[in-house]
Amino acid sequence: MPSAPTPSPRGSTPRGDRPLSEVVFLTVAEVAAVMRVSKMTVYRLVHAGELPAVKVGRSYRVPEQAVHDYLRGAYVETA
Repeated sequence: MPSAPTPSPRGSTPRGDRPLSEVVFLTVAEVAAVMRVSKMTVYRLVHAGELPAVKVGRSYRVPEQAVHDYLRGAYVETA
């Protein structure tokens, strides 16, 4: 019988990538500036689940690495 997964230590991500104390979070406005899109576009990406975010009160914070991963995955090479 498989054992239940052990919870991750406090302050680390479930996948164990980086401790949360080392994660840099960006505001929606900062993400929009990096991506050179409107804030509404960032909100749409967050609500669609394409860009992970943490809700803090009434605002969202996006891990900086998630922005880089999204852009890397969305990159289209032309001929």
